Formats: sequence, C-alpha cells, structure tokens
Amino acid sequence: MSEAPVLRVTGVDLVRDGNPLLRDISLTVRPGEHWALLGSNGAGKSTLLSLLGALAHPTRGTVEVLGERLGRVDMRLLRSRVGHVDPRHPLRSPLTVRDVVLTGLTNSVERVPRWAPTRDETAAAEDLIDLLGLGGLAEARWPVLSQGQRTRALIARSLMPSPRLLLLDEPATGLDVAGREQLIDRLDALGLAHPELASVLVTHHLEELPPGTTHAMLLRDGRCLAAGPVEEILTGDQVSACFDHPVRLTRADGRWSVRTRRPAPVR
Repeated sequence: MSEAPVLRVTGVDLVRDGNPLLRDISLTVRPGEHWALLGSNGAGKSTLLSLLGALAHPTRGTVEVLGERLGRVDMRLLRSRVGHVDPRHPLRSPLTVRDVVLTGLTNSVERVPRWAPTRDETAAAEDLIDLLGLGGLAEARWPVLSQGQRTRALIARSLMPSPRLLLLDEPATGLDVAGREQLIDRLDALGLAHPELASVLVTHHLEELPPGTTHAMLLRDGRCLAAGPVEEILTGDQVSACFDHPVRLTRADGRWSVRTRRPAPVR
C-alpha cells in the first residue's frame, strides 16, 4: 500500500471576518486510513472538511489534497477527484437511484442532456448500488427514498469517479436507528472492498463511528486537542475535555458508546 499522503495539512489557520475558525491545525491522512473529526457544534469540524475538500483556502499554513497544494492548483478540477458527500444534495428531479449514481461521472446534479454512460460505467454503478446495500432499488425514484437510502445513494455517486479520498459530513444526521445502522454497516463494507480508499468522517456522536475507523482528531474551539490512532485518542479523559463534560467510553464489537461519568458516591 502506498504511503504517500492523501491529505497533508500543516500549521493551518482559517480566519473569516476577523474571527479565527481554525488555529494551528496539522493533519496527515494516508491511503486506507479512516479518520473521524469529532467535536461539539462550532468546533470547526465542517470548516476543516471544507479545506480538505478543496472548497476553501487557508488563511495561513498549507493544505495538500491528493498531492496538490491549495493555491497552486485548479480547485474545481481538484474537487472532481475527491468524493465529497453532501447530505443536502439539491436534486429536484425524480431520478432513479441508478441515474443519481451515474451523475457522479458528470459531476452534475441532473443528468446531462445527450450524455449516455457506457456499458462498463452502468455496470460499475450497479456494483456500487449493491455494495451500498441498495440492491433492488436501482429503479426506485429519488422522492420515495428514505433519508438513509438517499445518503447511501450519494456515497455510491461520489465513488463513481474512483476517488482516492471520501469526505463525509455528518452522514447519519436525521437517520433513524435502522438507517444509521445500515449506513455504518455499508461504510465498513466499503472499506473492505476498497482498501486503498481513505476517508474523513465528521460527527459529534461517537456512536456513529464505523468499527473500521482507524484514526481520530478531537477539535475544540478551532484547535486540535489530540489526533492519532483511535485507541490512543478516544479515551474518556480526552473526549471529556473535548466536549467539556465528564464521560465514560466503552467499546464492544468495534463500536463506541458514551455515558456521563458519575462521581463516586461519598461513603
């Protein structure tokens, strides 16, 4: 497996309207690693993800995405090489799941007029639909899909150009228990099917992390509190500091659960 980083962030600050949103952030993501960005609302998770997805420039420091440094590359072209899943996908037409997935090849929301996929491209879309647990729904129309099904269809769509990097911004938001568990199961299956693929997932719920999560960064007030392998980072003390609340973490079958840490009773 190649060790050349998929992402390299070095000493990054991001300031908007005089407000520091990110301060001195450094991060390296290599092929096959699956990172979680964790922190409370307003911690800077989605802001950092916008840099990783070549949607914004840093104020200071450097960001390299797929070996290209922001500020020295065509951002639009670079974005087309990153699988960025936007849960607010602005589709208005009643496209089928297959058609939605195929729009990943044209980097468009709607089907491009007079464009038709090849047989191999259609087969690749079908394979991704099956991998994301949507087999049997290829002909289902967008308006009738559940939120969980839409999210998994958008992940399949983002993978059509065979990106080396997948970015997920709170993909489990709005899902019921079944939808969340189906999503987590499919994300793990995706990691096994594409071992070179790197991913970064934003959430503030540890329960939403797939068992295949390899690394984590804890963000608070735009600063990195800790970053590294999940076994070293996701501890009760560090997560408590990140969220400013005493918690106790447990892990079973690769999944995390969180409870408030109660003080020992006085005897």
